[in-house]
Amino acid sequence: MQSRRCADPHLVRIDAKRWQGPLFYPFRCSYIAWNRDIMSFYKYKDIIEEGDFVLAFIGRGNLKHITVTPGSVLNTRYGSFEHERMIGMKFGDQMSGARGVGFIHLLHPSPELWTISLPHRTQIVYTPDSSYIMQRLGVTTGTRVIEAGTGSGSFSHSFARTVGSEGVLFSYEFHEPRFLEAKKEFQEHGLLDVNTLITHRDVCNGGFEIESIPERFSSDCKSVNADVVFLDLPSPWTAIPHLQKVIAKRSRVGICCFSPCIEQVEKTVKALQENGWSSIEMVEVAGKRWEARKEMVKDISDVVKRLKDIQSRKSQGIENRRHAKVVGEKREISEVNDEDSGSEPKKFQNLGKGFNPFGKGLRVKEGDDQWTWTNVTKIEADIKSHTSYLTFAYMNPNVRIAEFPKQTTTNESS
Repeated sequence: MQSRRCADPHLVRIDAKRWQGPLFYPFRCSYIAWNRDIMSFYKYKDIIEEGDFVLAFIGRGNLKHITVTPGSVLNTRYGSFEHERMIGMKFGDQMSGARGVGFIHLLHPSPELWTISLPHRTQIVYTPDSSYIMQRLGVTTGTRVIEAGTGSGSFSHSFARTVGSEGVLFSYEFHEPRFLEAKKEFQEHGLLDVNTLITHRDVCNGGFEIESIPERFSSDCKSVNADVVFLDLPSPWTAIPHLQKVIAKRSRVGICCFSPCIEQVEKTVKALQENGWSSIEMVEVAGKRWEARKEMVKDISDVVKRLKDIQSRKSQGIENRRHAKVVGEKREISEVNDEDSGSEPKKFQNLGKGFNPFGKGLRVKEGDDQWTWTNVTKIEADIKSHTSYLTFAYMNPNVRIAEFPKQTTTNESS
């Protein structure tokens, strides 16, 4: 095996024809990252070091992303946490506050956690949608992906991790401030040094072609040559006609269009049909969370006793009202006191809640030792609100091959 440095200082070119440690590239060459500090989103490590990107778990749905810098302090409502104390700790450890008050957990960065903690610049693709899109389009190691509409970069991190150093992510963003912010984040997270190329472009008018693709990102045909396309655009139907020049010519290509409105879906489907895409299908993902809970065990005998007690107290109340004096006739207070002091309470007199084996009307804490409990799974009552419709389609290689003779005939006749 031979290795040598290339123009990019973060990469080494590996030529290998046999097993050599963890690397195996049969009869081909590849570029892999050699700087382990930029690999936080691509592989895991145990110990936190200076300069590492860490996600501080403060509470459910509350994560803060930090870069470990000596002298800096993370201030939260639960206490202050010095960065210097994080160095040497393990990812996943619980860290107490500076004065022993409060705590946080130090988590290793991942695309799923970054989706929760990232600064929102646009609507983002959440994990339920992104995971389904990955599976549906067959994104795997070595896939070449086009992503139009970088936005906040949520889905970009998932794509970059999945395709690995063998694949490439071509991301396009037309809004210059969002492009600059995304490019800065990609550089800090190491995406640009491994497999991601971000371009400032309005693909609806300018198309997807890139004039000078870096050597490590170019394919055999020196073009984008994408296997998968993801369009998160206001008008994806205007970008679809430009895809013919940049998608793979000899393999099946999948596309997904992310659109919040059904009117956008109608126009997208029409454009896909006109440009030779097939197997068109629209999907909406509705995620529901399953939770582990405790449920009170209720015995049928206690239920019967409870019903009998309620009926008895109800009958007693009706009987008392039947023998009550007519409204308007008042008694002396001494008469009422004498009756109460001399009478014995009846068996089913309503002195409270009666027979109440299940804590009806009381604030019963889940798992209270006074009652019997069992572990159950429970689903959320409400489905999460609508995010977007996912329109899938595929381009088969025989469709594009059939187009070449037509073009040749046209050229000859002219």
